[in-house]
Amino acid sequence: MGAITTVDTVSGVNLASLDLNLLVALDALLEQRSVTRAAEQLHLSQPALSASLARLRRHFNDQLLTRVGNEYRLTPLAVRLKERTREAVGSIERVFSAESDFDPATSRREFSLALSDYATAVFGATLAAQLSAEAPHARLRFIANTPSFVDRAHQLLLGVDLLVMPHGFLTDLSCEDLYEDDWVCVTSVDNPAAEKGLTVDDLRTLPWVLTYYGPTAATPASRQLQLLGIEPTAQVITENFLTIPDLVAGTDRIAVLQRRLADRLPTDTDIRVAQCPVPLTPLVEAMWWHPIYDDDPEHTYVRNLVLRATETLRRPA
Repeated sequence: MGAITTVDTVSGVNLASLDLNLLVALDALLEQRSVTRAAEQLHLSQPALSASLARLRRHFNDQLLTRVGNEYRLTPLAVRLKERTREAVGSIERVFSAESDFDPATSRREFSLALSDYATAVFGATLAAQLSAEAPHARLRFIANTPSFVDRAHQLLLGVDLLVMPHGFLTDLSCEDLYEDDWVCVTSVDNPAAEKGLTVDDLRTLPWVLTYYGPTAATPASRQLQLLGIEPTAQVITENFLTIPDLVAGTDRIAVLQRRLADRLPTDTDIRVAQCPVPLTPLVEAMWWHPIYDDDPEHTYVRNLVLRATETLRRPA
């Protein structure tokens, strides 16, 4: 990548003194937290990347990476820069990887999807297999879907192809439904409440494992429970659905889980799966994207790829 020769008089940053390669180096350094690993990722020598790190430190007047024991940690500024840097690099990659005549068989495009570990577990392998068969030189990047991502979705979707999540959180974005899934309750097999069957009173009194729990973050199931006057007692909060079974096993905690994920639990697990004592509307998983890509041929391709990867999931769970 070449040097930037424009001076940004609005922000006061002298862009003429910067180089796009520094942005790429910063992205790798913040991701790897290691000069050696970042150099390997970028196929550069360690001295070359060390020189880039020194330039970045001078620019930001911050160490960015600090040694603690045998490892490097991000400074508070570096933590704030990490998501912004990935977003910027993604946007630049989108610009320079654009093709006038898109051909999956020859494309080296990276397609990025922000999604939960639940969605990755349900159709990620199928999607990867289909892309590998049709576009062997292309690449998939799965990005963790976090509440902060949702809060900035309109901006971040300029650099990320698709956001996969249920309805009820986003507006003014293009979207298409993928499949439905039911909610089930999960408890430990030795939970006395599970032995007699969960009741509405159990939902109110037992401790919960909740996912994405906060003022602006919740699952559709948690929102429905609140509308029904049931405020779960949050004892453990996680942003990973796959961790829920282990956080419930051997305790008196309860949780709700997508049925397709519950069906993947080993038969010898210490988890009991049961219907919720209150009716919960099924989850409708959808993919969302920025409207500027509605007619983009590369983007149309990846959307169709996701639709085909989830085709079997559109049958009842």
